[in-house]
Formats: sequence, C-alpha cells, structure tokens
Amino acid sequence: MTTNKSFSTETSERYSRALYEVGKESKELEKIEADVKNFQSLLDSKYEIKNFIQNPTHSIEIQNKALDILSIKLSITKNLKNFFLLLIKKRRIFFVKKILDSFLKLCLKNRGEIKASLISSKQLSSVELESIGKELSSAMGSKIKFDYKVDQNLIGGLKLQLGSFMIDTSIKNKLIKYEQIMIEN
Repeated sequence: MTTNKSFSTETSERYSRALYEVGKESKELEKIEADVKNFQSLLDSKYEIKNFIQNPTHSIEIQNKALDILSIKLSITKNLKNFFLLLIKKRRIFFVKKILDSFLKLCLKNRGEIKASLISSKQLSSVELESIGKELSSAMGSKIKFDYKVDQNLIGGLKLQLGSFMIDTSIKNKLIKYEQIMIEN
C-alpha cells in the first residue's frame, strides 16, 4: 500500500535525512540538533525574520547575506550553514520549518525516543513528571520526551498527546461531555 505524500512533505523528509546523515558523518549531530532548535526558536519568536527568510521574492544573494548574519549571531555549525545555503540556492528555504521539524523527529526516532505533549491544570513536580515519563516509557517501549505546559483553564486533570493518540482526563473535558449528554437528552 502506498501513501500519498505532498511534494513539500517528500521534499522536507529528503532534505532532513540528508542533514541527519551529514551530522552523523561529521560527528556533529548533537550540535546540529541544538543549533536547529535555536534557529527554530528564533523563527518562532521573530516573525519578521521568518517572513524574510521564507519570502521567495528576495534574491539568493540577499538571503545568503541574511543567513551569514544569523549564522554568526547563533554560532551555528559550518555544516548547518552550508545546508541552509543549499536550501537557498535550490529555492527550498520556504520549506525550512517543515524540514527542521522532520529533522528533529528523525533525531528522536533514531535515539528511540517519542515526543509527547503533556498539559496539566497545575504545576507538576519533577518527581511527578519523572513518574509519568517512566510509566509511559515502559508502556510504549520507548523513551518519552515531554513538551510540558500548564493550562489553568483545564480546572483539573491532564492532557497527553503522543502523535495522533490523545488522552484527556481534564475536568474541563468531562464537563463538556456531560453538557453534550444533557443537550442530547
């Protein structure tokens, strides 16, 4: 059975695999992964920079100069800088967010880790987070890496998302379900 992937998904996965192999071959994979996370944080926090980099109307020379400045500011590895320059040259820089997301997922997968999102109604202690992580890791057979957030709108309980799998034990969710039952009756 074949899966239909969009051009951008296929392209992103191909480029992310190439970056992963370059990092592995040069023994800089951890540094490149850290640099990618820093670069993504910059793009997420500075809309102007993200817009500038991903704007295909800018010339290759202007995008290269901007990347030179960013690579110095962020002190990214030479291999990552060259990778970005290749994306600019091939006019694929507008896929950069998708490529970097795919690269980070590939790094996690190859370490045997699964990324999960955990949201709680109150701040959990490091002991509680560790306990949840251990239980889920043993149940899934892989190490779970959390993106943890607190959302006081949940009233109580937790929300956990592993890929497309969602567990929602929040009181807010239960109240919504009760409300729907009452409306239907």
